[in-house]
Amino acid sequence: MPKLLYARPPVDAEEERKVRKLAGARHAPADWIMRAKMIAASWDGERTSGIAARLGCHMQTVRERLARFNAEGIDGLGDLPGAGRKRRITEGERGRIIALARSVPPGRPQRTAGGDLSCADEQGPPQWTLDSLTEAARVEGIDVHRSQVRRILLAERVRWRHTRSWAESKDPDFAPKEQLSSSSTPTRRRARR
Repeated sequence: MPKLLYARPPVDAEEERKVRKLAGARHAPADWIMRAKMIAASWDGERTSGIAARLGCHMQTVRERLARFNAEGIDGLGDLPGAGRKRRITEGERGRIIALARSVPPGRPQRTAGGDLSCADEQGPPQWTLDSLTEAARVEGIDVHRSQVRRILLAERVRWRHTRSWAESKDPDFAPKEQLSSSSTPTRRRARR
């Protein structure tokens, strides 16, 4: 037989006011409202089976929430911290990786004021790839793997791929693709039946 469990009495009038206000709220998180309704119903003398039937949940859920409220008070109405491993890369490090991907690669030649081509590092990558971004992030002290860099850039919608050389060219002799030729025979429309 399941044990009877009731919510402890409110510590003060302020706690009772907060819980009852939350139980009747319309613009609060739904899970907090439901948990506050469980506590308020228990204060009104309702049993766990009646609370569960009225709120459409299992009796064990009501018992767990009442026990958590009894132990933690109003803070027990909230969710516990999420399960799983915490992020290894901080938000600051993520931002540095994104800024790195948006920067000019050190091996890319750029025109100087005199019109000459020069690059910051001749041995550096001329374009960013996942491998070169991972290497550059590790040089900056961020312990990151290639797959993590890819996930970060995809989540932030940052492009790291370079444009294809055949798509555009600054060469004056470059001839772009012509428009597609029209078909030799026009398409016939089908008659409706």
